[in-house]
Amino acid sequence: MIKVKDYFKLTKSGIVFFALVSASAGYTLASWTSVETHALFSSIRFPFFWLIGGLYLVVSGSFALNQAYEWRLDSLMNRTKKRPVPCGKLTAFQAFSLGMVEIISGLFILLALKPLTAGLALLAVLLYNFFYTIFWKKKWVFAAVPGALPGALPVMIGYSVLSSSIFSMECLYLFFILFLWQMPHFWSLALYYKKDYQLAAIPVPPLRLGLNKTLYYMGFYLLSYLGLALISPLFFKMNVVYVFLLIPFCIKVFWEFMKFSKRLIWKPFFLWLNFSVLLFLWAPVFDLWIYSIIR
Repeated sequence: MIKVKDYFKLTKSGIVFFALVSASAGYTLASWTSVETHALFSSIRFPFFWLIGGLYLVVSGSFALNQAYEWRLDSLMNRTKKRPVPCGKLTAFQAFSLGMVEIISGLFILLALKPLTAGLALLAVLLYNFFYTIFWKKKWVFAAVPGALPGALPVMIGYSVLSSSIFSMECLYLFFILFLWQMPHFWSLALYYKKDYQLAAIPVPPLRLGLNKTLYYMGFYLLSYLGLALISPLFFKMNVVYVFLLIPFCIKVFWEFMKFSKRLIWKPFFLWLNFSVLLFLWAPVFDLWIYSIIR
């Protein structure tokens, strides 16, 4: 029987938690803006908990499936060789079976909420476990760009529960914030774990393009990410949180990137970048709440 700590390693519980927080931001934003909210609440009790439960199973299962497929690559890299499958605590078939059970169960739960929500979750699974894992990651130096699509879908999944307008400006803002953040996030990891990726023959930018070009592309996506955050008042009524938190965070993250690009001190930039995405996702929600109080 699988131990709890091995289960959490297999399903990457930290990333699952982040996906749930992202989905919660989309859900909460839709609750402020959607006209469909009351109809849903009248037909399904506690839809938020159904969303969290269903999405937890889908995301956890997706990561288990990924490790069932990639265990040979994981065994080559120092940071992944202690995962349950490469170190022999689980077989690839067991990880695959667990992943499929979780994904199917989660999709049925989300389907009970809304077919659109389940459809988006299924799309995320296919993009990550089929296209990214099998094709893009092993063959393309810029695989992280299309690979960021499934990583950005949780906000849209959460939003879709209360609103079918997933291409609304506010939903697209959350989606692209999460999408653009992933490139500097992942490529900074690729720089730090460059030797591991070399051992596994994964064509990340630091290996194929070198340091300077990697930093150039990181800077391009980082500026796009920060620029989108700075123009968020075009999408929302942003006031208090925007002025006192969002703008200072943009300046701080950019400053940390400049220090990172000169000295390659990885951790401060990585941490500030991760803190910033949580703020950028939730800032519209907090400002809408503040606006509703003072209105």
